[in-house]
Amino acid sequence: MLNWNQFQTGLNRRTFLNNTGVGLGAAALGSLLKSENLLAVKKQAAMGGLPELPHIAPKAKRVIFLCMAGGPTHLETFDYKPKLAEMDGKPFPESFTKGQPIAQLQGKELKCQGPLTRFRKYGRNGQEISDFLPWTAKIADDICIIRSMVTEQINHDPAHTFLNTGTAISGRPSMGSWITYGLGSETEELPGFVVLTSVGGRNPQPIASRQWGTGFLPSRYQGVQFNSTGDPVNYLKNPEGISNSQQKQLIETIQKLDRYRNERVTNPEIDTRIAAYEMAFKMQASVPELMDLSGETRQTLEMYGAEPGSGSYANNCLLARRLAERGSRFIHLYHRGWDHHGDLVRYMNTCCGLTDKPTWALINDLKQRGMLDETLVIWGGEFGRTPMFQGKGGAGRDHHIKGFSMWMAGGGIKGGITYGETDELGYNSVENIVHVRDLHATMLHLLGINHHQFSVEFQGLDTRLTGVEEAHVIDQILT
Repeated sequence: MLNWNQFQTGLNRRTFLNNTGVGLGAAALGSLLKSENLLAVKKQAAMGGLPELPHIAPKAKRVIFLCMAGGPTHLETFDYKPKLAEMDGKPFPESFTKGQPIAQLQGKELKCQGPLTRFRKYGRNGQEISDFLPWTAKIADDICIIRSMVTEQINHDPAHTFLNTGTAISGRPSMGSWITYGLGSETEELPGFVVLTSVGGRNPQPIASRQWGTGFLPSRYQGVQFNSTGDPVNYLKNPEGISNSQQKQLIETIQKLDRYRNERVTNPEIDTRIAAYEMAFKMQASVPELMDLSGETRQTLEMYGAEPGSGSYANNCLLARRLAERGSRFIHLYHRGWDHHGDLVRYMNTCCGLTDKPTWALINDLKQRGMLDETLVIWGGEFGRTPMFQGKGGAGRDHHIKGFSMWMAGGGIKGGITYGETDELGYNSVENIVHVRDLHATMLHLLGINHHQFSVEFQGLDTRLTGVEEAHVIDQILT
């Protein structure tokens, strides 16, 4: 545990790009300067990590989190309910909902909405997967479906905040920041924590950059968002009209000020800024190479459905594999479009059409390259959808937090199994309930981190990703 006072500064909430001060183009020149301090930046400082970690032998080296932002329905993906189909159109029993939080359906007449697609059994153990996900069905033996997820926030932004940080309080470190803070990165050329976003479907909810923020951790562990189109990272190029000599003079002045300030306050954030200059220089070469998919085979591009320059979820899945190969520790993909309050069949076809095959391709590609065993892949949204009908342009479903589905695959996860259950109507998780904090605890465990021992003192409390309430590693789904 590291004491908050050891690295508290006024800069600790600034983003990676802000800390570079003059942008990545200027940062590149800063790295070329022959300043003694810049040349003294050590490899460990660039890659980060705590010396006491990992606590145990890790089963996974990295995480790829596939966030279906908006909340995919468990009742049309992985949780078939014959009883709900039988009660389609009938009043939803009040015993399930009385006193329970409901989003837009609060106070309205509630009717059962049966499944809007067929389910079939796949794989050696008969995993039940819907017809909306024919490509996911092909990896049934690789994934562990968790049907008993629960969370605590019923609206999108706080639910994402809870999923990403373990609390609804804004400004806390994201899970990617916690992990890169604890374990560092395996690359000096790229950020350890990268975020990629795509859009397609109904009502794409905005995703705020604070969802991948560092909170009270050092700002160097901030997630770096790569743009879907145009320059992959802002300010990667030198500003128009600025010569190299002008940039060099500016950087030299900034470096002198940084060193002068650091001699007096020993501020770790200044060390972070200097390290950011070094990273920025390396990114000027590594990021364009990473984003250039022209070197991939036609077979690989077709497998993902990727089109260079499109900014699609398919492209992002392929980039996730490339980032994993190059040593990034936490790769977070958001696909925005899963908020299906109405016209669910239409928009499920849209969302699944954009994401199902690329997700299969990612798992298949990692497996073929021998990387799946050391890469933990997680699929799911911030919550699920209600078993009750909501009609906005056709049958839909409201937000739901009492029971929903996610899946995990790869590093240390048993494939081909289903864990947990909801009740007969898909409302409450009733068997082997998995809280979001349990998901976090399991993820940390697979990376070699004991979540009980992984904390930072903040405002007098030993603060953890898994919070002060008890969280459990889901041992039953581990190899």
